[in-house]
Amino acid sequence: MIPESVNYHFTRVCNLSCRYCFHTPLNQNRLDIGSAIRGLKLLQKAGMRKINFSGGEPFIYSNKFLGPLLKFSKRELGLESVSVVTNGTLVTDKWIEDYAQHLDIFALSCDSFVERNNLLIGRSSIDYLHLAKSLKQALHKYNVKFKINTVVSSANYQEDMNQQILELSPFRWKCLQILPLKGENVGHKALCDSAPFIITEGQFMEFAKRHSSHDCLVFESNRMMRDSYLILDEEMRFLNCTDNSKVPGPSILDVGVDKALQNAGYNSNLFELRGGRYDWGK
Repeated sequence: MIPESVNYHFTRVCNLSCRYCFHTPLNQNRLDIGSAIRGLKLLQKAGMRKINFSGGEPFIYSNKFLGPLLKFSKRELGLESVSVVTNGTLVTDKWIEDYAQHLDIFALSCDSFVERNNLLIGRSSIDYLHLAKSLKQALHKYNVKFKINTVVSSANYQEDMNQQILELSPFRWKCLQILPLKGENVGHKALCDSAPFIITEGQFMEFAKRHSSHDCLVFESNRMMRDSYLILDEEMRFLNCTDNSKVPGPSILDVGVDKALQNAGYNSNLFELRGGRYDWGK
């Protein structure tokens, strides 16, 4: 198995409190940058072409971890695509000036453009349309592709986002059905409770149909997304989601990439089916 596209959730810490988060702050662990670089080298040697940095909120460690790893991934490893997913609230003009040149895709996690919906979700009263416009404009001079990720739940599945998406014109808009995972947002020990936000696949498709005129739209139901991602956690362990939970295998730093992949629960056919391979470079 070749790990062409990898999502590295290097931290679980976040500055927001989304009530249905499916990668919750179970710990504050983070590798030292030397170990992370060693892991990235192993992944590139095993065939990785695209790396996506995520969290938690990756910009909590914007200058001492995220930025240098973006630069290393692009300049030293020569990866085809280097991307980041962020809620956008901690991104500064100075960081963009210093590191955007090493970035291919900037994905803004935006679940609503309506204040009351963001309050319900736990994102306070962020004006995401203004934030998105500002970020896209700042990134444009570095030729960074602007993407939007939206989790569709009971809080927003009836929302009409057509006008805002038209204004922002992202190159890709990924809409994900809210995903319940044991130990993350399901169960008495979970830090979040997704139960009030769960929607049916029919409701999810209702949202997708309402926005189907946008060529940039990509929508992923629970069935489509659960086993189609290679997810590395803060210890560089692949997370197996086949049992509707996130079960970590051994770290690639301890056993290597090939052996770690045996426990990843990854379905490459679903990766292809959901359109995981696309024009992901600049």
